[in-house]
Amino acid sequence: MQKHSACSSIMVGKKAAMDGSTYIARNEDNYVAIYPKKFYVEPAVSGQDKTYKSFYNDLTEKLPANGYRYTTSPDANTTEGLYEEDGINEKDVAMSATESVYGNEKVLGYDPLVPEGVAEDSITTLVLPYVDSARAGVKRLGELIAKYGSAESNGVQFSDHDEIWYMEIATGHQWVAIRIPDDCYAFAANQIGIEEIDFSNSDNYMWSDGIREFVEEHDLNPDEGKFNFRHIFGTDTKTDHHYNTPRVWFAQKYLNPSTKQDPESPELPFLRKPEHKISVEDIQYVLKSHYNETQFDPLGSGSEDDKKRYRSISLSRTANSHILQLKNDKLSVEWKCFGIPSFTPFVPFFTNANDTDETYRDISDSMNLKDAYWIYEALSMVVETHYAEFIEEDLDYQKELSQWAREKVDTVEDESKSLSGTELIGYLTKQNHEIATYYNDKAKALLGKLVTEGAELSKLTFKMDPNL
Repeated sequence: MQKHSACSSIMVGKKAAMDGSTYIARNEDNYVAIYPKKFYVEPAVSGQDKTYKSFYNDLTEKLPANGYRYTTSPDANTTEGLYEEDGINEKDVAMSATESVYGNEKVLGYDPLVPEGVAEDSITTLVLPYVDSARAGVKRLGELIAKYGSAESNGVQFSDHDEIWYMEIATGHQWVAIRIPDDCYAFAANQIGIEEIDFSNSDNYMWSDGIREFVEEHDLNPDEGKFNFRHIFGTDTKTDHHYNTPRVWFAQKYLNPSTKQDPESPELPFLRKPEHKISVEDIQYVLKSHYNETQFDPLGSGSEDDKKRYRSISLSRTANSHILQLKNDKLSVEWKCFGIPSFTPFVPFFTNANDTDETYRDISDSMNLKDAYWIYEALSMVVETHYAEFIEEDLDYQKELSQWAREKVDTVEDESKSLSGTELIGYLTKQNHEIATYYNDKAKALLGKLVTEGAELSKLTFKMDPNL
């Protein structure tokens, strides 16, 4: 089984965002470089009589009769599970699941994970179609964990127009969730990040029933007089110092450049107020990053030891990068990036629609230049193969598309103001097809150009020396 794991997540509150949107975003990383993903719209259901059964561990759950329409990004091959991962439903609730995290052996010794419990393959499927707010998403997932237990330690993001919630499931039954303050951002990287919990403030914190009693009964709290979830349930290992915390350090270095921190510190804050308002391009930069302009960049000029020291945010095995932007009650945008995020663009799709595009919806298991997933994987491989020669052309291409996206989203927002109901949905669906076609054509044009240029760079080239 190819385990989904090792992701990187970022959340941006509406007062920290330049345009007042709420943002949740994540790089979905896998343990293999090629793992095709789909992206489409799942229709609403009414009066269904259906029981869900996991392909991964046979978890079964009777589904509610009615469910909302939502965007979804499952695996192209679902024989090992759906892994729907992320989406926005018709009530403008966004969800991204999951950020793999790890509880320590002390807490897991008293509350081990439940192999047949709720796992990443099922979380989005069981929650997103059935909730009408971010807070309701936390509540529903918490109820499922109380009923079945959790098969994994996971972080899960929820948002609506008003709130962002981040939930961390540490053990088989113990979890907490925090409302991200409107003027803050948070970055998560495969380790428990949530710090102190205020149990007197249920407006901004949620938690599993009995968590305080669990910690007290088993003498698990190392801190006197406070409940620091990271210290109690989290890990602080060599793996954390080289695989996890450096990603948090780089994101905070970019968004808070005047703050000096140690990339291996176990005490990097979870919540930060940025030094400047955050744009969607800033979020894209973070998700595309690989310690750019530092000695730790694996594509840079540092020493070989430094270039291999830390795991970067963007990876060859990033299967699906997404930014879920809730703009207003008509226009939410799911920015979708396939291929290696460092080399490929984020494509804006409007989620108040009934389709994305067939090049995203119908994905083959094998290489072709029709499917968006494969187009961007091919472009990524070509750029990285001749990185020094091609990166500037690639960055120019990404910048041009980023500018085009700004103009397009702004135009669609203006034109949609007078539309509603099925007319609005039809208009936004048409825009999704046009956007996908435009981006696919641009990617294939650059791919063809770079392949042609790359042929001239072959080492199997010989020119006769006229002096011979």
